[in-house]
Amino acid sequence: MRILTRYILNEVLSHAAIGGAIFTFVLFIRYLPHLLEMIVRNSASLGSVLTIVLMTLPDMFTVTIPMAVLVGILLGLSRLAADSEITAMRASGIGVWSFVRVVGMIAVAGWALSLWNSMYLAPKSAAAMIHLENSLANAQASYEVQPRVFYEDFKNYVLYVQDVRAGAGAANWRGIFLADVTDPRAPKITTADRATVVNSPNQTMTMRLREGTESQTVADQPNQYTVSTFGQTDLPLEAGSQEDVRLGRSDTPILAMTNHQLLARTHGRNGRVYEIEFQKRLAYPAACLVLMLVGVPLGISSRRGGKGAGFVLTIALVFVYYFLSSTGTALARQHKIPTFLGIWQANLIFAVCGLVLLRQMATGGAALSALTSLGNWFRLRAEGSAASAEPVRVTVRKRAARGRFPLILDEYVLREFLLTFVMVLVTFVMLMLIFTFFELLSDIIRNKTPLVTVGEYLVNLTPSMIYVITPLSVLIGVLVVFGIMNRNSELTAMKATGVSLYRITVPVVAIAAVLSVSLFMFDELYLPQANRRQEALRNVIKGKPAETFEHPGRKWIFGQQRPGQPSRIFYYEYFDSDIDTFGNISIFEFNPGSFTIAKRIFASTAHWEPKLNTWVFEDGWERTFNGSDITSYEDFPVKTFSEISEQPAYFKKEVRQSSEMNFVELAAYIHDL
Repeated sequence: MRILTRYILNEVLSHAAIGGAIFTFVLFIRYLPHLLEMIVRNSASLGSVLTIVLMTLPDMFTVTIPMAVLVGILLGLSRLAADSEITAMRASGIGVWSFVRVVGMIAVAGWALSLWNSMYLAPKSAAAMIHLENSLANAQASYEVQPRVFYEDFKNYVLYVQDVRAGAGAANWRGIFLADVTDPRAPKITTADRATVVNSPNQTMTMRLREGTESQTVADQPNQYTVSTFGQTDLPLEAGSQEDVRLGRSDTPILAMTNHQLLARTHGRNGRVYEIEFQKRLAYPAACLVLMLVGVPLGISSRRGGKGAGFVLTIALVFVYYFLSSTGTALARQHKIPTFLGIWQANLIFAVCGLVLLRQMATGGAALSALTSLGNWFRLRAEGSAASAEPVRVTVRKRAARGRFPLILDEYVLREFLLTFVMVLVTFVMLMLIFTFFELLSDIIRNKTPLVTVGEYLVNLTPSMIYVITPLSVLIGVLVVFGIMNRNSELTAMKATGVSLYRITVPVVAIAAVLSVSLFMFDELYLPQANRRQEALRNVIKGKPAETFEHPGRKWIFGQQRPGQPSRIFYYEYFDSDIDTFGNISIFEFNPGSFTIAKRIFASTAHWEPKLNTWVFEDGWERTFNGSDITSYEDFPVKTFSEISEQPAYFKKEVRQSSEMNFVELAAYIHDL
C-alpha cells in the first residue's frame, strides 16, 4: 500500500471514528435520564441497564455509521485541503478518481458493516429488547409508584401512598389510600397503615395490606354504609397502562422480524409496511456509498474553513439526506409513490449529485467552486464588515502589568475556546433537532400539521437542548483547545515565558462562570415557558389534545397539610373554576398521625361563598368513624365546615412538569408536597 494511500486512510478513519462516537453519544443522550432513573430507583439492576444500552446501540448505528463515513471524509479531506496537501498531491499527478478509490475503501467497509448491522444485528437486538422490556415492565410495576402522587394507571383503582421505600425483591409502603372506582359515584375506599408489594407476571402486583379498613356506600342510598377492619389482606392490582419503557426505534415488533419473515409477509395484508422495512434495511447502509460520492468533491474543494467547514457540510448533508428519506418513506406508506422509489429516492438523488460534482471536480467546472465558496463568502463578508466598522490605526499599547486581565494571551485563548464551544454546541443542537424532526415526520404528514407549527415547536424545543448540551460543549471545547495548544507546543511556549497553567486557564474559567450564571438565569426566566409551549405544540403534532388526563371527569387532590391537624383527600366529579362550584364532591378526613379515616363528607354541590369565606355544601351527608364503628351520621340540606380552609385557588393549580417550573415555583411545589 502506497504511503499516500495510508496517510489519507489514517486521516479519514481517525475523524470518522471520533465523529461516529460523538454522533452516537448525542443520540443516546435522550435515553440517559430514563436509564439512570431505573438504576437509582432500583427498578432494574445495573446489568439490565447495561444490556439495554448495548441493545440500543445497533439501532443507532443504522444512522450513525453513514454519518461517521461522511464526517470522516469531509473533515479528513478538508483538513488536507486547508493545509494545501491536496494541492500538492494533485500537482504530483494524483487525480480526483484516485481519491475516490482510496476513500471508497472506507465507504465500502462502512457499507458492509452497516449492512450486517441493519440486516442481522439490529433485528436481533430489537427482539431481545422487546423481551427484556416485557420482563422489566413486570419487574418494575411497583417501583413506578412514587409517594404523594395519585396513580390512575391501575385498572378501576386510584392509588395514593404516603411513603415508598425499596426493599429486597419488594417495595414497602406506608399510608395507603386505595379507591375502587368501578362505580365512580360510590367508590369503595381501602386504607392501610403499611403494605408489602411484590411484582407478579403480566404487569400486575400483589399488595399485602396490614392494619387497615374498608368502607363502602351505595350510590343514591346514603343510609347504607359498611365499614370493616382487617389485620392483613392480600389485594392484586392490574396495571391498565404502564409507562412505555421501550427505547430507541424498537416500538413495534416489525423491527424484530428477520428478513425471511419480512419477505414472507410482503404479499399478505399490509404487505407494503413489511416491504418498506425490508427496503430500509438495504437503503440506509447504501448511504455510506452515495454520501462518499458527495463528500469527496466537497472535501477536496474546501480550501478554507478546515474542520469547521467540514462540520457545517456534514450537518447540512445529513439533514437533506434524511429529510428526503423520511419524506419518501411517508409517501410510500400512503401509497402515493412506489415503495422502491420512496425508500431509495434519497440514495438516487445523492448518487446523481455526487457523480455530477466529481465530474465538475475533474473538469474544473464552476458549479462546484460556487458551492464550496458559499461558506467562505459569508466568512469574508463578516470579516469585511468588522474591518470597515473600525478604521485601521497604528497604536502603541503599554505593556500590561503581570497579573492584569485580560491580556493579549487571554484574548487568544478565549477566542479559540469560544469558537470551538459555539461550533460544538451548534453541531449537537442541530443534530438533535434534525433527528427530532425525523421522528415526528410521520405524525406531521399523517395529521397534516402546518410547517409553521412544526417550526415553532422546534424553536421552543431548542432552549431545552441548549440548556442540556452547554455543559458538555464546554467540556469538549476545553479538551479540544488545550489539546491543540499542547500538540502545537503553545503551552510549552507560554510556560517558558513565565505564565503558569493556572493563569492560562483564567479566561476559560471566567467564561465558564459567566455561562453557569447565564444558564441559571435562562432556566429561571425563559426555559419553563418555552418547555410549556413546546409540550403543547408537540401534542398538536401528535394529534393529541393540549392537555390530557387519565379520567377527565374525575379529580383527586390532597388537601393542605398542617402539623397536628387532620389531613384530607378531595374527590369530585366536576369543578367549574369560573363560578367556584363542585359537583358530587367527597372529602375523606384522616386522624392526625395515622392513615385511618375519621370523617367522610359528601355533597351533591358545593360552592365558595366569598362573604363567609368558606365552602357551602348542599344536599349531602357527614359520617364520623372510630375504627370500624360509625360514631355519628347526619344528612343536611345546607352546611358549612370551618375546618376546610382550602381556597378556590388551591383547586385551580395548573398541572406542570418539573421542567416547566422555575426555581421559586419548584420550591413552592416541594413545600406543598
